[in-house]
Amino acid sequence: MSDLLITDCSVGYRHSLDIRISDGVITEVGRRLARRGEDILDADGNQVIPGLCDHHIHLQALAARRSSVDCGPPAVRNAHELAAALQGSPGSDGWVRGVGYFESVAGDLDRDVLDHLHSSRPVRIQHRSGAMWVLNTAGVVAARLGQADHPGVERDGAGRPTGRVWRADSWLRAQIPGNSPPSLREVGTELSRLGVTAVTDATPDMAPESTESICAAMSSGDISQRVHLLGVPLGASMPSTGPTVGPYKIVLADSGLPDLEQLATLIESAHSIGRPVAAHSVSREALLILLSVLGEIGTIPGDRIEHGALIPAESITEINRLGLAVVTQPGFIADRGDDYLEHVAAIDHQDLYRCRSLLDASVPVAFSSDAPYGPLDPWSVIAASQTRLTPAGTVLGGAETIDYNTALAAYLGSPEDPGGPPRRVEVGAAGDLVLISRTQPPSVLATVIAGRRVY
Repeated sequence: MSDLLITDCSVGYRHSLDIRISDGVITEVGRRLARRGEDILDADGNQVIPGLCDHHIHLQALAARRSSVDCGPPAVRNAHELAAALQGSPGSDGWVRGVGYFESVAGDLDRDVLDHLHSSRPVRIQHRSGAMWVLNTAGVVAARLGQADHPGVERDGAGRPTGRVWRADSWLRAQIPGNSPPSLREVGTELSRLGVTAVTDATPDMAPESTESICAAMSSGDISQRVHLLGVPLGASMPSTGPTVGPYKIVLADSGLPDLEQLATLIESAHSIGRPVAAHSVSREALLILLSVLGEIGTIPGDRIEHGALIPAESITEINRLGLAVVTQPGFIADRGDDYLEHVAAIDHQDLYRCRSLLDASVPVAFSSDAPYGPLDPWSVIAASQTRLTPAGTVLGGAETIDYNTALAAYLGSPEDPGGPPRRVEVGAAGDLVLISRTQPPSVLATVIAGRRVY
């Protein structure tokens, strides 16, 4: 770890401060600190804040998106444009990999529909929700779906694969020869540029090769951020250095909502080894099932709701009573708000990605990107929570707006306590800091992780 002295910075309302970081930890904060031969970062009067934590991201999917074809709006708006996009160059594994598909482009996709658009090479397209992949016939054959025994492989009445594969990213990757986890170097660089010093990877049911790849990326320096994993299987061992293990990710998928008894058993299994749960919930039905089960079996500290895309007002009191945190993504309002206005029932509009009403009810709220499925830039997410503007400029859920400082704080909780007290720039804290401009919105001028400048 490097020693670093940040000079002439502001921390909150205190100005002209110096910050000394030694062995990765803040050791002094004061004025005119003595130089001791360490590296110097001149802040020129700008603001230093704790590094941001993206509390829900998918690192490897984000990296893979860089070599994928965009198959959804606004880049692709109809079937003709989708067919043209799929003519792009395949990846090193020989497949055309598409992302971001939405039904407004060409309706409900399956292998037959996709064959009409592109049949000469294996194709796999991911729905923009991240919940489903669709393969054409060449892809079904190459991935051996006909012989597969996996619950995520959808079949028709005759037992023939439809080409749809639900919530099986790691498994599907393993079915494709040569499709190894992608490099995280560019992702790490971009996160540093945005002031993100820690991330929580929310990919469920991570395969050993996926966790090993993240460990290797941290060890090599391809990714400088601290990494917290939700998808480590129950009982799996992890190395003593590298990523930390967080709550156990459970997906309450709308494509197949869980049996209450099975869900209760799964949560109790996690709780029995002291591991909280992080429950994916994007619909009213999924949330009510989750709250019903947790109300019956109880919660432990650290249990949390991922997304909370739809939270009815009448559920907020119960979320608070159960002691649950909500890790949400108001960036989706700015990214997809017009689609929500068109496709989500009007009665549910006020329930989308709540912020203010949860905070007013003392529910801990943390922000995240859900990248690559949502916008990665935390500053755009903060702005979206302040304005609630859709791409067309319509205010969606105006009663849920919050101010800048409250929104920033939603990125400053520790990975282990999303929505908890914001980390502070103080002696004894980790030397994970961001230098931002005095403008609004601010620009990231420098990012420091463990006392080492990474941007």
